[in-house]
Amino acid sequence: MPVDPGEGTLPELVVYGILEGMGYKVGVDFTFQSAKYGGRLDRGGLVIDFLFNNPQGLAITTLGEYFNYQLRGGTRAEDLMERELLESDGITLIFIDEGDLMGPRARWFVEEALRFRDHSKLARGD
Repeated sequence: MPVDPGEGTLPELVVYGILEGMGYKVGVDFTFQSAKYGGRLDRGGLVIDFLFNNPQGLAITTLGEYFNYQLRGGTRAEDLMERELLESDGITLIFIDEGDLMGPRARWFVEEALRFRDHSKLARGD
């Protein structure tokens, strides 16, 4: 059963809206807030913002400027570990920064993520 998009953060809702505008359907093409390895309830579990069936093997997670980059400096290591964990299951995790989703090129960043291209600060090593 699809999760109510109202439960997402603003950057997640921007991606959700762009995906819907591009014709992607929740529950068919992607799952929103998909729990893996037990989700937040199990140690080592995680929740992926967007897990795709089409294209298969793709996951997208948004990174908030305050929460991911400022508040929790250690989050960068956690995000990279999540990427490696998913990679071991054949899933490529692409990050999109909140700032990129709040700008005029938001759709372009989502399109790039759908092409398995990561332009986040984390991917650039910033």
